[in-house]
Amino acid sequence: MENTSEETPAGWQSLPSWLLTQTASHAHRLVAGGFSAVHARGHHYRLLATLGKYGPASQAALGRGSGIHLSDMVATINELAEGGLVERAPDPADRRRNIISLTVAGKRQLRRLEKRLAETQDELLAPLSPEERQLLTELLSRLLDHHNRRTGTPGEP
Repeated sequence: MENTSEETPAGWQSLPSWLLTQTASHAHRLVAGGFSAVHARGHHYRLLATLGKYGPASQAALGRGSGIHLSDMVATINELAEGGLVERAPDPADRRRNIISLTVAGKRQLRRLEKRLAETQDELLAPLSPEERQLLTELLSRLLDHHNRRTGTPGEP
């Protein structure tokens, strides 16, 4: 079977689900590569960004705020603590739990990761105008909100 660029793509190649899946794969590769260049992973960014937005928090609150499953939370905190990016301190209200906070180095790393993330967004969305980027974001948000409501998945990461 010969395939040339002039041929009409197979029907499944124009399905929104196929297009979303393929685009998501490219997005994941770009973001993971950008984070890897500064020795980080997606979980690192999500935890640092959550701390940056909400301030010091317990592991459970960080899990809810970042969308990181509690089974991955301890390993993520350990990795960031070993790098000096977060600190653990006993919660004065409940000595059995820890409060996690950003260090100065953690704030610097968060800024580096935000810069990398902005670069990867630009690379991913390069063929779109600013207006098209905004429209795409709005449409994807609407789809995600709809399906999160149907499944009971929280809307906030």
